[in-house]
Amino acid sequence: MPKAKETVLEIDLKALKHNLEYLKSKLKNSPKILAVVKAFAYGSDANIVAKYLQDLDIDYFAVAYVNEGVALRDAGIKTPILVLHPQAINFKTLINRCLEPSLYNAKVLNEFITIATEEKQSNYPVHIKFNTGLNRLGFWENDVDYIISKLNATSAIKVKSLFSHLAASEDETEKVFTETQIKNFKSISDEFTEAIGYKPLLHLANTSGIINYPEAHLDMVRTGIGLYGFGNSEAENKNLKPIATLKSVISQIHNIEKGETVGYNRAYKSNGFETTATIPIGHADGISRQYGKQKGFVTVNGKKAPIIGNVCMDMIMINVTGIECNEGDEVIIFGSHPDAEQFANTADTISYEIITAISQRIKRIILK
Repeated sequence: MPKAKETVLEIDLKALKHNLEYLKSKLKNSPKILAVVKAFAYGSDANIVAKYLQDLDIDYFAVAYVNEGVALRDAGIKTPILVLHPQAINFKTLINRCLEPSLYNAKVLNEFITIATEEKQSNYPVHIKFNTGLNRLGFWENDVDYIISKLNATSAIKVKSLFSHLAASEDETEKVFTETQIKNFKSISDEFTEAIGYKPLLHLANTSGIINYPEAHLDMVRTGIGLYGFGNSEAENKNLKPIATLKSVISQIHNIEKGETVGYNRAYKSNGFETTATIPIGHADGISRQYGKQKGFVTVNGKKAPIIGNVCMDMIMINVTGIECNEGDEVIIFGSHPDAEQFANTADTISYEIITAISQRIKRIILK
């Protein structure tokens, strides 16, 4: 790969394909696969990722909000798109762009039926979400009769799927809780299916559910973080390849004396004769202040260089004492070694947060 000449995020589509194939290898009974491409495809490039996965015959996409689905449609995505958290103000746009809503409580269900009726829809596909323990969004088990009564009173919508979300499928200590969620969802689905007279698609498993709970694979599985190279455990991370590498360059090198300070509020004080380097990436790019003061580190010519002082809006300073380097040299923030999870761990956070935080002002380079 060419050396970076500016701050860039490289997106490796071969790694994406590898991750999809690995996750497929874990599947039982060949369920459909839904790729979660919300939040710019976990901070990468939703349009590029979705187009690539569409060419690989992915069955479904999911986004968080309607505007994300609209962007995919504008990019030429024809595959069905589930909107996980739609708001009523966007329902007409959702219908106009052939997006499919998750309906998770009585208010949203009734609002969508009203809009779909006004828009003269017939059997518009919707997805009913049940809460089985995450306690974030979803109908309760005892809402089944109410939902069925609303469905029987309209021809504007038709249930395409029933789904729920596992709360702790990556945590071995929560195995009993997860198994209870699976059992409860199957019970809800059986009751709902009998009442409605046909079987919608059932989906429950997220990435860790795919890996750890084959009994939760059902008719479709959903994968987000796994596609992007992380399996929520050290062991599974070894089977996946991070698709994103964040790179930058050294803008300037400083040689400082003992007692000199670096950055805002003089947050770093030199202990002796030291060499520092300034890198053009900062908290406006997703590298938040929590990585400063020698918690986080980057890699320069294969060696770790701690981030010193406070992270600035557009720059970080690093300690390169003892590292042979020059202005213009490439700097790796995260990629394969270290990966985003290892980088995030230095600030006591998770890979999800750092990869989705990477600013859209950073140039994306697609490796095909």
